[in-house]
Amino acid sequence: MIQLFNVTKSYGPGQDALAEITLRVHKGEFVFLGGATGAGKSTLLRLVTAAERPTSGEIIVGGRNVSRMRSSAIPFLRRNIGFVFQDFKLLPRRTAAENVALAFEVLGLRRAETERRVSRALHDTGMLHRGGLYPDQLSGGEKQRIAIARAIAAEPPILLADEPTGNLDRPLALEVIGLFKRIHLKGTTVVIATHDESIYGLVPARVVTLARGRIVSDSGARPRTS
Repeated sequence: MIQLFNVTKSYGPGQDALAEITLRVHKGEFVFLGGATGAGKSTLLRLVTAAERPTSGEIIVGGRNVSRMRSSAIPFLRRNIGFVFQDFKLLPRRTAAENVALAFEVLGLRRAETERRVSRALHDTGMLHRGGLYPDQLSGGEKQRIAIARAIAAEPPILLADEPTGNLDRPLALEVIGLFKRIHLKGTTVVIATHDESIYGLVPARVVTLARGRIVSDSGARPRTS
């Protein structure tokens, strides 16, 4: 599903964010990408979505070579990848439902179909009753749920999340990880970048740990087969 071969990302001499990373994430896996701040976790996720390009090496996502992909093909790639940000990135002047609907703006869906899919995503994240509210009317946990609803609305086969519990207290963090678990059980490949080792045991998952841009450990759990 996601493969990196000897991937290096450098911002200049002595500024390697990632160095010779080789990693394979299988279809249907749940992976925690761990490590301290600055370990290279966010950079790795940005490379997978082609938000940045590797300095060297190759990245294959769903059989497509992202590292050689033309700019015109990147939007199609991202339709197959949901992304959840730590800081939510919700538009303040749009309601929760309208923020989720952003996932469909470029797809040209009929309004009825968009509304159906938005309602389903809000329902699946427990936010259907809050769809008419604006971000400043929502709690931090609710904002994160809306951000997750937006990421899964188009039913992408891959869901990436960058520190999705970083701004949440412990009870809310547990709720959000439980939500990712339910999404994963539907067959979605999930990769969560986090520095919080305390959440590892909440989900049967593989843990890949980065330090100074290199993989230093990999629990190597096999993908879920059921």
